[in-house]
Amino acid sequence: MAQRGRRTTRISGDERQEAILVTAETLLGEKSFDDISIDDLARGAGISRPTFYFYFGSKDDVLLALLDRVIGEVERRVGALPRDFEAAPASTWRQSIGAFVEVFAAHRAVSAAAIAGRARNPEVHALWSRSMESWVAYTTEVVVAERARGAAPGGLDARELAVALNLMNERVLTAVFSGESPSLPETDTLDVLAGIWIRSIYGRDLAP
Repeated sequence: MAQRGRRTTRISGDERQEAILVTAETLLGEKSFDDISIDDLARGAGISRPTFYFYFGSKDDVLLALLDRVIGEVERRVGALPRDFEAAPASTWRQSIGAFVEVFAAHRAVSAAAIAGRARNPEVHALWSRSMESWVAYTTEVVVAERARGAAPGGLDARELAVALNLMNERVLTAVFSGESPSLPETDTLDVLAGIWIRSIYGRDLAP
């Protein structure tokens, strides 16, 4: 009797969807979003083009799904960040800014695609804005608290300062991770950003 062939493992819908998302993030690390085709995504996920459309209506829907994951991670990270800066403000700010850098670095390809695509896609724009608002709200909360306890001087509106500092982070990291010139060395980026934040918030350097 002929030996029965090995049974092929059936891929569930969730696994296929995950395969598409993993393929998309991998390809974004190799080429621009505009240069990725539906066929690229389907082939990388091991499915047919018609099957792709069972899970996503377009490439943009894939990017939105990836970005939504990044935002979920951002919101979890922001929720876990310290709110009490009294003991060691300099190192605590560095930890907080480091969380921004880490998320951006871990998903640099998705972040770059979202930044590039937000001008033409209102949904991408709205999702990216939601991500940035999480960082701005956290920064504003801490700046207000530091001023209230007398550690940081008044001056610029706290939210406006928070917006400017977080937009600086976004632009600097975009340049670093996309290899623009000029840009900072990746190894120095966190130190430079933390130094600017601390001087902007406290008006002076702080002991580490």
